[in-house]
Amino acid sequence: MKNNFYITTPIYYPSANPHMGHAYSSIVADFFARFKKIQGYKVFYLTGTDEHGQKIETAAKNNNKNPQEFCDDISKIFKELTKILNLSNNDFIRTTEERHKKSAENIWKILEKKKEIYLSKYSGWYSVSDEAFYSEDEIVEENGKNISKQSGSLVEWVEEESYFFKLSKWEKPLLKFYEDNPKFILPETRKNEVISFVKGGLKDLSISRKSFKWGIPVPTNKDHVMYVWLDALTNYLSALNYPDTKNELYKNFWPADLHIIGKDILRFHAVYWPAFLLAADIKPPKRVYGHGWILSGDKKMSKSKGNILDPLEIIKIYGLDPLRYYLIKEVSFGNDGNISEEKLENCINSDLANNYGNLCQRVISFCEKNMNLQISENIEFNDYDNLELSSFSKNYLNISNFIDNQDINSYISFIVDRLFSANKYFNDQEPWKKKNDKVRLNTIIYTSLELIRKITILLYPIIPQTSLKVMNIFNYTEKEITFDSIKNNNFIKKDIKLTKIGILFKKIEKND
Repeated sequence: MKNNFYITTPIYYPSANPHMGHAYSSIVADFFARFKKIQGYKVFYLTGTDEHGQKIETAAKNNNKNPQEFCDDISKIFKELTKILNLSNNDFIRTTEERHKKSAENIWKILEKKKEIYLSKYSGWYSVSDEAFYSEDEIVEENGKNISKQSGSLVEWVEEESYFFKLSKWEKPLLKFYEDNPKFILPETRKNEVISFVKGGLKDLSISRKSFKWGIPVPTNKDHVMYVWLDALTNYLSALNYPDTKNELYKNFWPADLHIIGKDILRFHAVYWPAFLLAADIKPPKRVYGHGWILSGDKKMSKSKGNILDPLEIIKIYGLDPLRYYLIKEVSFGNDGNISEEKLENCINSDLANNYGNLCQRVISFCEKNMNLQISENIEFNDYDNLELSSFSKNYLNISNFIDNQDINSYISFIVDRLFSANKYFNDQEPWKKKNDKVRLNTIIYTSLELIRKITILLYPIIPQTSLKVMNIFNYTEKEITFDSIKNNNFIKKDIKLTKIGILFKKIEKND
C-alpha cells in the first residue's frame, strides 16, 4: 500500500427521507474512494447521520415519536441507501452513538480548559431549518417573514443563555491557515467566499442551546446541550476512535484528506471546523470541497418546496450505474446541476448504450463469431495501435492530478474521448476485412480488448457493477482492477478464452 486516504460525506440530517442531493454527495465521495483504492491506497470512507438539534426534536414530535425512536427509523433508511447506491463506505457514524458523545464531550472539555469557551447571552437571528445563526445583514424580509439570504430558510429572533466559542480570536490565524494551505478549500470560488467572509470580521459563536433538550449535554452544565455544529462536525473524529489518539485508525487517517460537502454548509466546515480544531490543538483536515446543489427545475431540492427527486425511484426505472454515471458526468462538479429524466435518458443512450456498451458488444461478438472467443499470442502492434494504447500511459499523471484536485470534469472528458477514439479505431481497422491476415486480425482485436480494459478501469469508480461485468470478459476479479495496469499494453493474458457478455445498457425508446 502506498498511503492512507480518509474521505467523508457530510453527515446527513435525518429529519426527512433522503433525496437526490444526498445521493449525489455520497456517489461523488464513493467515486474518489474507489479510485484511491485502485491506486493502491488504504481508504477509509465515512458517511452517517447528524441526529441532534431542534429540527429533529420538532420532527419527532410531529410524528408522535420520541427523538431517539424517530432517528432510529430515518437513520435506518439512510443506512440502507448506502447499500442501494453501492457505496464502499467503511463506517456509518450516528451522532447518537456513545462513541460520538465521548468525542464531542472531549472536544468541549479541551476548549473549556483552554478558555476558548465562555457563558453569556445570545440575542440574534436563528434558523431552525439550517441550525445556523445569522447576522442582521444576512437577513431579508419577504412577504412579512424574515429569511436567510443564503439559504432562503425562515429565521426567528432568539434570546437565551448560551456558551460561546471565541471565534473572533481566530480570524487572523484562519486567514494565515488559508494562506499556508491554498488548496484547503476548493473550488476556488468557494475559497474566495470564505476568505471574504472571514475578512469581514468574525463574531464569537454560540455553541449551546437551552430552549430544547435533544442534544449532547454540556459536560459541565447539564442545563445546556451542545449547539449542533460543534457536536456534528466532531463525527469525523469519532469514527476514528478519538479521543484515543493512539488508536490505529486515528493515527493512520487523521487529518482527513477530503471532506465532500454541499456549498450550503461550507461556512461550518471551512471556518468553524478548522477554528475548533486549531483551538483544541488538533490538525485541521487537508481539504474541504464544497460542491453545488442538485436542482429540480431552477430550485434547490427540499421537502418544504415539494420538489424532491427520489433516487430510489430513478434507480428502479433506470438502474443504479446509469444514475451514478449521469450524476458524475452531467453535473459539472463544483457547480449547481439541473437534472431531468430527459437528460438522463439521453445520457444512457448516447454514452452508455451507443458508446461504451456498443464497443464492448461489437468486439466480443466479433471474437465469438470469428475467433471462437480466443486470443492469440501472435500479434504485432503498429504505430496506430501503439498510439491508441499509449494514450493512457501518457496521461497517467494527468489522470492522477485530476483526482487529486477533484477535477471530475476533466477525468470524465478523458474517458469519453478515449471511448470515441476506441470506437473509431475498431471501425477504421475493419477487422472483418482482415480474416486472411491472422496477425493483423489478432492485433486489432487484442488492441480493442486492451482499450476496453483500460477504459473499464477508469469507469470502475463511476459504474462499479457494470465494470465488473466487463472485466469478467477476461476472467478478472475486482482485485485485478488496478490503476497502474493502464500503463501496460500487454496486460490481458494470451491464449485465454473470453467470456461472452450480454447487453450492458438497454437503449431508452423515446415515444414520439
